Amino acid sequence: MRLLIIILALTLSACGFQLRGSYSLPWETLYLGMPENSEMYAQIRRSVEAATQTRIITDPKAAEASLVILRNDQAKNILSLSATGLVREFQLTRSFVYRIQDANGKELAPASQIILQREMNFDDRRIFASEAEEATLWRDMQSDLVQQILRRLSAGSRTAPKT
Repeated sequence: MRLLIIILALTLSACGFQLRGSYSLPWETLYLGMPENSEMYAQIRRSVEAATQTRIITDPKAAEASLVILRNDQAKNILSLSATGLVREFQLTRSFVYRIQDANGKELAPASQIILQREMNFDDRRIFASEAEEATLWRDMQSDLVQQILRRLSAGSRTAPKT
């Protein structure tokens, strides 16, 4: 039994298995180019400080790298209508475009885009439940977005991409 556990542990370590939420960012300091009082700023800061050795700082000129937000949009579109013309489903879309640069503005990572989509049923007889579901989906999408950003940042490089 002990031998089986050792073999399993060696196999997992050899394949690069890593627990989710364990990141190693290539920079000692990082500036987040978004309002400090935003929920997303707080979520990224918490995640970075909890899972990495990187410190979030408030001065972009003193940061080894800066996360520059190029676009951060949310959209709610009608996906389907009932036979009577009432909305049956919505599609929620979150589009986030960013790049990484150093203190001098030199690009460390080119512009990258993350697009998240969720569908939700809508029942006009249960407006409050639908609004609560929508709010929950937006929060879930933001959490997913933060995790994707951290995974991409951990795969980042200290040097500019070759052109």
